[in-house]
Amino acid sequence: MTTTSPTPATSPAPAVDFDAIKTKQRDTWASGDYAVIGTTLQLVGENLCEAVDVEAGQHVLDVAAGNGNASLAAARRGALVTASDYVAALLDGTLARAAAEGVTIEAKEADAEALPFSDGSFDVVLSTFGVMFSPNQEQAAAELLRVCRPGGRIGLANWTPAGFVGQMFKIVGGHVPPPAGIRSPLEWGTESRLAELLGDGAEVDVQTRQFVFRYRSAQDWVDTFRTYYGPTFKAFGALAADESEATAFERELLALAEANNTSATGALRIPSEYLEVVATKRG
Repeated sequence: MTTTSPTPATSPAPAVDFDAIKTKQRDTWASGDYAVIGTTLQLVGENLCEAVDVEAGQHVLDVAAGNGNASLAAARRGALVTASDYVAALLDGTLARAAAEGVTIEAKEADAEALPFSDGSFDVVLSTFGVMFSPNQEQAAAELLRVCRPGGRIGLANWTPAGFVGQMFKIVGGHVPPPAGIRSPLEWGTESRLAELLGDGAEVDVQTRQFVFRYRSAQDWVDTFRTYYGPTFKAFGALAADESEATAFERELLALAEANNTSATGALRIPSEYLEVVATKRG
């Protein structure tokens, strides 16, 4: 008689501890000084507000606002703006910038996956290179849709996997692996994933844009990101005990910058692709 061996039971995948991941993320974004990098991206917030057609008097929420680029852009247009982020120090910077410009912004410390606002509270919901880093992507997308009123608009700027920043994060992940069990934030920079996250609740329009990073040299860019940008600041810190690994990491970043440099003057000029997303919530 022929016998067959029983099929081994498949162990369920371990549950992802999103809270633990967010605690580490919060520490990462609070490190360095994101404002040094963030303020250079102001143009993206201005263009996004034009794309969603922010109007005076509208209620606007900036999710994972960072140092407030989209918040300031909306406030300049006369909107009633709330900036939210889970890093309180970044919101302090947003309020300082608003005071310096003479505009009013309300700040609220908040997790993008559990926004403390009622359903349909906002005419426009924005996020520039922010909500894409939420570890529970489905929950974050659901919150964007929930707090936006029917007929309102969600405007996002998300780095793409193939763009310069996407390539940079691949290098970072090659030396300091990301948390297991979560999807890459760069998936927010693909039309297929955006359709999965937002398509059931909104009409989604996507345009490919370029933001140009400008620095004195490739070394200047690496030094700036090593010192001020949380993810690279933390990566260099994690590799500090292994000099050869840290040197290899720096060498790869320099090579990436030099390979993408389009300047003809000896400075650094790097176009970086991102998706500009305008999603209109269905009624």
